[in-house]
Amino acid sequence: MNNTERVKLSKVINKMQLTNITEDVDTTGIWLHIPEVNRPALQLTGFYDQFDNDRIQIIGNVEYSYLASLTDEERYERYDQLLSSNIPCLVFCRGLRPEESVVKLASKYQIPILLSDESTSTFMAEVIRWLNVQLAPLIVIHGVLVDVYGEGVLITGESGIGKSEAALELIKRGHRLVTDDAVEIRKVSDETLIGSAPGVTKYFIELRGIGIIDVKTLFGVESIKETQAIDMVIKLEDWNRDKEYDRLGLEEEYIEYLGNKVVCHSLPVRPGRNLAVIVEAAAVNHRQKKMGYNAAKELYRRVQENLMKDDEDDE
Repeated sequence: MNNTERVKLSKVINKMQLTNITEDVDTTGIWLHIPEVNRPALQLTGFYDQFDNDRIQIIGNVEYSYLASLTDEERYERYDQLLSSNIPCLVFCRGLRPEESVVKLASKYQIPILLSDESTSTFMAEVIRWLNVQLAPLIVIHGVLVDVYGEGVLITGESGIGKSEAALELIKRGHRLVTDDAVEIRKVSDETLIGSAPGVTKYFIELRGIGIIDVKTLFGVESIKETQAIDMVIKLEDWNRDKEYDRLGLEEEYIEYLGNKVVCHSLPVRPGRNLAVIVEAAAVNHRQKKMGYNAAKELYRRVQENLMKDDEDDE
């Protein structure tokens, strides 16, 4: 997946709660561009062909034990070769620590050495998962993202049509707000889109005539969520008498974001319609479809059976 996103190493250090033992190395200017890591086992033996030096380099028990089996001079040479290869950082997992000579060598090449108490496999899995989200292709759209019964519902529509009001009613009914007004959408895979809030507007909702409200303060931490996979889109639009709206739902409609297709329902808005209840029903119905039950197809099957039965009775 090609993208131009990048993330600061200092952000990784904070997220993964890493300890930087090379205090004289400035990490603010170090950036990561790919969501992958590397355990430099082959490199520590001297093999550097096709070496991915732009990845986080991780030392675990295997690498540490191999280095411990070498003489002091050999071990120093292996570290020197690795640290001089323009790597972003070197992470020691399982609470392992390098020798002081290695720390001084890292300071010489301005390569940060970081420590983690996590097991190597756990740390690798978590940092790859997190980097995949941070480095995923990103777009920002106008809308509201809400977690409804575990389904990520993206509500879109013209400004002032009632997206925020619908979200507020859903929150009062026990569902969770991810973001209002601006939705950051990241493509983390060919099947998954993750939505989140820009840092500035996180937890806030704008209600016309009232102003800005803080959902987290008013309704508690159970009413908000940091990120959510986008499972379906509800597109609010003004009621048009001349437009023919889908009344059965036999054929799914889709909208595309970053090359991924998401189920989309156009919902006409008119006075008296309870949008929150309709969104709830749409979310539950979507979940049922994912579990293999389609109410529209079931009704169609019953009608067909009834027609066949009537034909048999006529005969």
